[in-house]
Amino acid sequence: MRTYILASRSPRRKELLEEMGLSFTVVSMEIEEHLRTDIDLTKAVEQLAYEKAEAVARCHPDSIVIGADTVVALGAQVFGKPKDEMQAREMLRALSGKRHQVIGGVAVLSAQQQVTFSCVTNVRFYPISETEITDYIRSGEPMDKAGAYGIQGLGKRFVEGIEGDYFNVVGLPVSRLLRVLAGFETENR
Repeated sequence: MRTYILASRSPRRKELLEEMGLSFTVVSMEIEEHLRTDIDLTKAVEQLAYEKAEAVARCHPDSIVIGADTVVALGAQVFGKPKDEMQAREMLRALSGKRHQVIGGVAVLSAQQQVTFSCVTNVRFYPISETEITDYIRSGEPMDKAGAYGIQGLGKRFVEGIEGDYFNVVGLPVSRLLRVLAGFETENR
């Protein structure tokens, strides 16, 4: 059986894969993350996931490498991780009382095949007061999350509802990923 590598430092992605019983190691390479604007946003997020996986796959050609990236889109606005507390505040103000999309891109690479896919989940937020935003930012939770919130943590208090894959909002559409990985195992026998 081939070894799996998660090309991400995200503790949420690591935890999700552990919960699914997948045996893997974490190897992450620094790449310059640049979201392309000349292609569809879902394809651009898939491209970032591919670049992360490909950087690791070059050093581990006998493994199956999983790369992932997540962005939050509010119309034409695209939010990654906030750079600072001010940007986190701006993101949360923009999302307050609105419906947005969480777009997760995933790339799975081996020497024999490559699969990229994306998952889009619609999320509706209740209106958020300035006090709630300030308290949430003080918690530190929004600082390493696309869109400045974590649905699995304190950020769940803002969520009015979702349509689609909850785990995509957490950081990884695990059900679809496991189906893709099953195809890799079948192909590599």
